[in-house]
Amino acid sequence: MFTQESVSNLLGRRQWLLRAGMGFGGIALADLMSNGISRGVQPSDSEQGTSGVATQGVLNPTHHTPTAKRVIYLFMAGGPSQLETFDYKPLLNEQQGEPLPDSVRQGQRLTGMSGNQATLPLAGSIFKFAQHGQCGAWVSELLPHTAKYVDDMAIIRSMTSEAINHDPAITFLQTGNQISGRPSIGAWIQYGLGSDNENLPSFVVLITKGKVDQPLYSRLWGAGFLPARYQGVQFRSGKEPVLYLTNPPGIDSASRRRMLDRLQELHELQADATGDPELSARIAQYEMAFRMQSSVPEVTDLSTETEATLERYGASVRTPGTFAANCLLARRLAERGVKFIQLYHQGWDHHGGVPGGMRTQCGETDQPTAALLQDLKDRGMLDDTLVIWGGEFGRTNYSQGKLTATDYGRDHHPRCFSMWMAGGGIRGGMTYGETCPYGYNVIDKPVHVRDFHATLLHTLGIDHERFTAKFQGLDARLTGVDPAHVIREILS
Repeated sequence: MFTQESVSNLLGRRQWLLRAGMGFGGIALADLMSNGISRGVQPSDSEQGTSGVATQGVLNPTHHTPTAKRVIYLFMAGGPSQLETFDYKPLLNEQQGEPLPDSVRQGQRLTGMSGNQATLPLAGSIFKFAQHGQCGAWVSELLPHTAKYVDDMAIIRSMTSEAINHDPAITFLQTGNQISGRPSIGAWIQYGLGSDNENLPSFVVLITKGKVDQPLYSRLWGAGFLPARYQGVQFRSGKEPVLYLTNPPGIDSASRRRMLDRLQELHELQADATGDPELSARIAQYEMAFRMQSSVPEVTDLSTETEATLERYGASVRTPGTFAANCLLARRLAERGVKFIQLYHQGWDHHGGVPGGMRTQCGETDQPTAALLQDLKDRGMLDDTLVIWGGEFGRTNYSQGKLTATDYGRDHHPRCFSMWMAGGGIRGGMTYGETCPYGYNVIDKPVHVRDFHATLLHTLGIDHERFTAKFQGLDARLTGVDPAHVIREILS
């Protein structure tokens, strides 16, 4: 148990360290600077060049001129089937019900959910595909609204991952590592680039309300080993979009302001005594919460939108917490300088009932996604807003469970899946990569999760190899230690 004497002794020793060597943090920083290790977040003049832009984060300026100022990431949690959306494979329909050839599978591992089946019957999609736009991209009939915007997209059909189960796969896409505890993409971006609006968080998370599927954990938008202020802030539907933001009964804004002023004075006294940098971060978070009391209600009030805009997103936009409402809210947040907006829409884990499940999911997301793209275009924002659509992996080309003429299931398949990127310096009207005629393996231009991350950062002016943070004696980065490459062919 601490006594006043023990605390005084502790503070005395800490003060000695602060005066003698700037504290442990100062000693570590001095060591980093002397060895040049911190260049990943503070590059030298020769490394910076003259093409970067100023930011409010640790990267100042950026490594090169960004093409995107912000990101809206539409994450389809559960693993949407590429074979029912963007990867047209007529051969599967021709060989419907035939066993998956060993020459195609090549001994690759399967999950326990279908690995013990007596046979793995090929299952073609029951949905029709057609070519769209000037680029002639193949898109399923399930996505008629999204198909109108293929000339703005780079559709990547050759995404690949090692993660075969949901939690490590989602964690990999969101943090760059299959093991939890690393900073999320949004945390890295806020750390590097800071914020463009002092009254709103730089990283906001929106989750479709009422969807039941694979669980989503707050660590997916967490800060990991970075300071906690870089974690995403979840906005919820209802009267209290951000939990614990409103004043309790009997407390008005003036009273809260006085309380924060006195609390800041106490924190400053403690900071003078201990030199703890987390106290400054805590003060900043309290002040942000105070400012958000007025900014959050304003940005989440969709009643100010025109009827034409609401109709564009579809009828469900009027229901808070729907994917449509969240897409419209994402545009409003982007307008106000929020740098990274993460939308999660669950329900894509179709081990059975693929036709019915895909109709439901695409019905909920297709029109709002297209509306978001058009909304951004109308406001001149798509050119500098990177929009991303995709899940954590794809689905198998064979049926999990019983295959019938009208119904089938698909298991997890990390070997190949589809994503698309639009705006923010992305070359529209192109399809990148190719899978085999069976839709089981990538045969041209594979894009690993790390390559996706490297490309995302590149659009924001960040060189993924030079953007690091010290963790457990290593220079950690979003793309990890294995090779990662920017997909330059999809950049405009």
